[in-house]
Amino acid sequence: MLKIRNLVIDPPLLLAPMAGLTHSAFRTVLLSFGGVGLLSTEMLSARRLPAENKFISPYLVRTSLENPLSYQLLVTATKEVGPAVKKLHSLEANAIDLNLGCPAPRIRKAGGGCLLMGRPEEVRAIVSETRRLTSLPLSAKIRLGEEFNEAQLRDFCLMLEGEGIDMVTVHARLRKEQFCRKPHYHWVAKVKQWLSVPVIANGSVFGVDDARRCLEISGADGIMIGRGAVSAPWIFRDIAQELYGFRGQSNHLDLPAIFYQFATNLEERFRPERRLGRLKEFTHYFKDNYLFGHRLAMAVQSSSNVEEAISSAVAFFERNEPQGLTGMQAEA
Repeated sequence: MLKIRNLVIDPPLLLAPMAGLTHSAFRTVLLSFGGVGLLSTEMLSARRLPAENKFISPYLVRTSLENPLSYQLLVTATKEVGPAVKKLHSLEANAIDLNLGCPAPRIRKAGGGCLLMGRPEEVRAIVSETRRLTSLPLSAKIRLGEEFNEAQLRDFCLMLEGEGIDMVTVHARLRKEQFCRKPHYHWVAKVKQWLSVPVIANGSVFGVDDARRCLEISGADGIMIGRGAVSAPWIFRDIAQELYGFRGQSNHLDLPAIFYQFATNLEERFRPERRLGRLKEFTHYFKDNYLFGHRLAMAVQSSSNVEEAISSAVAFFERNEPQGLTGMQAEA
């Protein structure tokens, strides 16, 4: 169990912010299995956030079940902090996370994400202002930097802690390294040694064995999971059971039912124009549970509306059995 300020994260398993994926429809699918200690929004532009309508914005729609929920902010200038934090207070955010690790070119071009790791004084001002304006738990998500530079990374992390960051999540890759590269968990271990606040490891956790190895090497206080949770929304439950003694819902899996529940959530909570793209994003990862999953993804990707996509998925599920669900009882 982790506790940062008044927030209890139990078990210490966190959902990673992912554009187009970590919205309400997906978060409630995760909750149906249990085991996730802290949920997350998608990355939210601090500049645009104050104008977003919480009742219709796909970034802000939230059910009463989605607790605790961390809101991740993409900040590019200190002046954006005040209005954004005020908005998050009105939304009853449970925690705030600062995005200092996104390597996407468009985010860097806008002056945010991991670009800020090369501008520590700007980050200092942003963190200091955010800390001044809120008593909510405040975390930061970072990468290892442009290159391996122990002194530079150490100074940056200590600065974050010194300015009031309550928890640091480390995506254990350099800025230019793709997801196919193995994460450098031993560098997370360095960060853990430097800091007194909790350190969370992130990168390439797709099952219990990955989680165990990550914790053994990094010594981290917890794990943040992204893509692995979209492919297998039950991953938090599995890891929580094996590593933290969590006893939750049944291990029985009905993959088509998971897909349909996700689609139903979209239809219930999002405007029509906001549904199909998110269904396609989800299917891109969920297809990995099937030997011929690329056919499912292609059918959904080529659909012009949600109804067509679901019809294509129904036809696929009728012809295909899931694969590789080790230790689980799956039903097609």
